[in-house]
Amino acid sequence: MALEFTDANFQETVIDSGKLSVVDFWAEWCGPCRMITPIIEDVAKEYDGAVNVGKLNVDHNGDVSMKYQVRSIPTILLIKNGEIVDKHVGTISKAKLVEKIEAHK
Repeated sequence: MALEFTDANFQETVIDSGKLSVVDFWAEWCGPCRMITPIIEDVAKEYDGAVNVGKLNVDHNGDVSMKYQVRSIPTILLIKNGEIVDKHVGTISKAKLVEKIEAHK
């Protein structure tokens, strides 16, 4: 199951984790966000323990969203060692997301 990233746990679960993190910035009202939710869930299962895969609701976690200047959703950030190593805005196929993860894990 995908993790739930929040303003309160982001430093610990993403920045300080020592692992590659895949952060899906989303909102409940966003149709394209709902379209990629099954992809995020599948990837979270496949990489369980190896990569942090989760979602951050932009409506409830404005601090992190503003820090990373997320202006459109869905936005997926791949973060490793506190740095953004890849970014994707819009929907994405599972194959393309896995390709991005493999390039940085």
